[in-house]
Amino acid sequence: KEGKNWREVLLAKHRIDPLRVHFVGRLPYNEYVRFLQISRVHVYMTYPFVLSWSSMEAMAAGCAIVASATPPVREVMRDGENALLFDFFNPEKMVDQVCRLLDDNDLRARLGAAARQTILDNYDLHTVTLPRQVEVLTRLADKQPLDGAYVPTADSIIDVSG
Repeated sequence: KEGKNWREVLLAKHRIDPLRVHFVGRLPYNEYVRFLQISRVHVYMTYPFVLSWSSMEAMAAGCAIVASATPPVREVMRDGENALLFDFFNPEKMVDQVCRLLDDNDLRARLGAAARQTILDNYDLHTVTLPRQVEVLTRLADKQPLDGAYVPTADSIIDVSG
């Protein structure tokens, strides 16, 4: 309302150590990727919109991720497997999960590696997503039914009726 950005609002509301929290603003893509690669924990929150490309970029870069356990996030991230998840409305749990990752180098490395592998296995353009898109278009053009690999899962469907 007052023309402030989120950084200004948060800094006015909370004491933040400027030596430990960095507001980088907009970055060129290659600098953004380098920034992800050196970050220790990536926090991602969405409710209940979509899983952003930036969260998948963070996974591809091998970031250890703490994310809100909302349906779009759960499509790709699994608690304790490739990320740590928390209830969107529980900020204390988010802080606990961030601290847990900051304190546990082995867990952070394991989750970061698993996050990257998730992207390589399921979303690589040349070996996964482009061949799937071509197959879907080919099946549709040939009037063939799509099999279960192309049908949304219960976790990926969000009820917007109520």
